[in-house]
Amino acid sequence: MPNSAALRRSLLASLLAPLAVLLLGGFSFVPPTPRVALQEATVQQESFAQQESKAQPETTAQRETTAQQETTAQEVVVIQNGNLVNVVDGTVAEGVSVVVEGRIIRSIEAAGFEPPAGARVIDVGGRWILPGFIDTHTHIRTLDAARRALHSGVTTVRSSSVDAFQDVGLRELVRAGVLPGPDMVAAGIFVTPELGQALLADPRLIPLAGGVNTHEELRLLVRVNAERGVDVIKTRGTERAGLPETDPRQQVYDEAQLRVVVEEAARHGLEVQAHAHGDEGARAAVLAGVRSIEHGTYLSRETLELMRERGTYLVPTYSTVVDLTQPGGDYDDPVLRVRGSHMLPRLAETVRMAHEMGVPIATGADTSYGPESLLRVSHEVRRFVELGMTPMEALRSATIVGAELLGRADTTGSVEPGKEADLIVVERSPLEDIGSVEDVLVVVSNGQVAVNRLPFGLGSH
Repeated sequence: MPNSAALRRSLLASLLAPLAVLLLGGFSFVPPTPRVALQEATVQQESFAQQESKAQPETTAQRETTAQQETTAQEVVVIQNGNLVNVVDGTVAEGVSVVVEGRIIRSIEAAGFEPPAGARVIDVGGRWILPGFIDTHTHIRTLDAARRALHSGVTTVRSSSVDAFQDVGLRELVRAGVLPGPDMVAAGIFVTPELGQALLADPRLIPLAGGVNTHEELRLLVRVNAERGVDVIKTRGTERAGLPETDPRQQVYDEAQLRVVVEEAARHGLEVQAHAHGDEGARAAVLAGVRSIEHGTYLSRETLELMRERGTYLVPTYSTVVDLTQPGGDYDDPVLRVRGSHMLPRLAETVRMAHEMGVPIATGADTSYGPESLLRVSHEVRRFVELGMTPMEALRSATIVGAELLGRADTTGSVEPGKEADLIVVERSPLEDIGSVEDVLVVVSNGQVAVNRLPFGLGSH
């Protein structure tokens, strides 16, 4: 691992560099991304290590000793005596122990397993073990917001745009082990006609101050995002629902424009998520080849059928529209409450229809996890059951289906040996009481025990 102090300096420098560029005025320096800084620090350390190895060749015995030391240095955590929900095959294993070594699930042991000496043991007393939740639609911009998401049981998130590449920085902090989680799939800057404050994110965006509409303007914004190290591109097919002055049914980009975004993203190995409430904008996005439709309030059966045929995911963010109707919610506005009252029945119909047709549906809370936000993935899970999913189907939407959408089903989304140790513990069976997912007692993310709310005497010993 790179020297932690050097890594922190590299990350800090990369985050502050854009501000320095603006203050100095016109200097054409392009700051390295946090990913590049991390790679450079790693390469530098490897170079030193290679020089040492040339000077003093390592024997086989020394290599074996080093490997043993590295293995024993990893903390072993045992989540003992729990009922494990397998979201892959729909079964439950009672009284098992999940053995975690470092960041990885090493094994799942049957009842009566004796933890190894020196392991940290958390006896969950017959409570229920689930995979960590995946929130596929977030706007996390701060360290505190990342912590709130993690404490709610979310161990992986997909950003749906921020205004200054904060999601890229958060991703690298988690990868470096500075934060336990959640793992971040970064989207960077929204590919949308008007960038607003996001123009300050990178000096290369200055030519887009007049708008992002032509094919070349669209390509430029995608390229800047890619060069800053994002993992996915976010664009739009329709206007927003969360502003009183906009019409969420109104199409913004046409199919040709959206295809430019998808094709330019593909050149950089990236997929695209598309904000779309109205059917016309959503259909254009599906035809252009996006990976997922975000919201999808007014989708027609024909567009849903097209999504099913193409494997396009739906992230309905249903709880957000519920929130529109609530006074004191994230969107506390009388105009939006009226709008939400019209949108909610239509979105409920869309989610039911998509589920019946076999369109893959993933959970997304569409929140920045601010200090006063009540939106959580657990609410979305409960709402999905109200809309006709079985509890197991809703849990799958919040775990393995989300992992499949992000292309990470081989590393997370289920509690299995060899996968990342991302799991949560709840009090009661969510298969009988889906509301139990709203009270998360233990959170393990990347092998680190991030939360342990179990009562004294029943938790860690």
